[in-house]
Amino acid sequence: MTTALLTHADCLLHETPQGHPEQIARLERVLEALSDAKFDPILRKKAPLVADDDLLRVHPKSHIMDIRDSAPDAGIAQIEGDTYISAGSVAAAYRAAGACVRAVDLVLSGEVQNAFAAVRPPGHHAERETPMGFCLFGSVAVAAKYAVDVYGLKHVAIIDFDVHHGNGTQDLIEGDSRIAFASSHQMPLFPGTGSADETGSANNVMNVPLAEGSGGVEMRRVYSEEILPYVALFRPELILVSAGFDAHRADPLAGLNWETDDFRWLTEKICDLADQTCAGRVVSSLEGGYDLEALAEATAAHVEILMERGA
Repeated sequence: MTTALLTHADCLLHETPQGHPEQIARLERVLEALSDAKFDPILRKKAPLVADDDLLRVHPKSHIMDIRDSAPDAGIAQIEGDTYISAGSVAAAYRAAGACVRAVDLVLSGEVQNAFAAVRPPGHHAERETPMGFCLFGSVAVAAKYAVDVYGLKHVAIIDFDVHHGNGTQDLIEGDSRIAFASSHQMPLFPGTGSADETGSANNVMNVPLAEGSGGVEMRRVYSEEILPYVALFRPELILVSAGFDAHRADPLAGLNWETDDFRWLTEKICDLADQTCAGRVVSSLEGGYDLEALAEATAAHVEILMERGA
């Protein structure tokens, strides 16, 4: 088997104002890094548009229509706080969610061992009826619901290592006992949620806040002693990853001090857990990461490990 890379040129059509951190150049740099010859063995797939029926597993129709109706014919519109939408944003968001759903198909069918969705906009801040934090649709949550509803999986785990708490993902899955959500994130920091006492209405949520200035040593301890054992006890049949690389020490929007090797280590440990619990099945999707060089380097390291484990 191998690793799949899902992306689409439409994800480059989502425009934000000049100087906005969630910029087109983020994905361009990631794709440039993943065009290196060492990534030639990867199976490259075009991300499809997500079906509305799949979005409706986590978002009401009113939210979907609000996103569609908010897109201007030209230019850029502000829809919430620091979240913007342009003429190409709806297609980009549909591709981002579609990539995650298609990745689930590829992995669960056995066509590939694991998959990475190189997409934007990110999704883990989008709540049931509220776009926020650069996010329009909860792409990873959509994929998790798809896996349990369509494939009948009883245990799907989401690991979110973005530096910001995935409040949207938590909001979308916390009442579903078939899905577990485990997040590490800097606190205090946007969006202000993710305290350790938030455990979900189905007791299926683990939040582990990390102090500003902490680095790889603390991250490795937290994952080794808390997050990975929690996920292991859930006995997942599939592991989804919200792969944000903004905990990197170079990132301008946060204050954790992870190095690229820390992301490499964490990817290895997630794959180890997947080997033990779900035959190595991992679907990962790009979330944050706003220093272009650090983002490209850390993403490449993450995908390298996926490829090694998928070989």
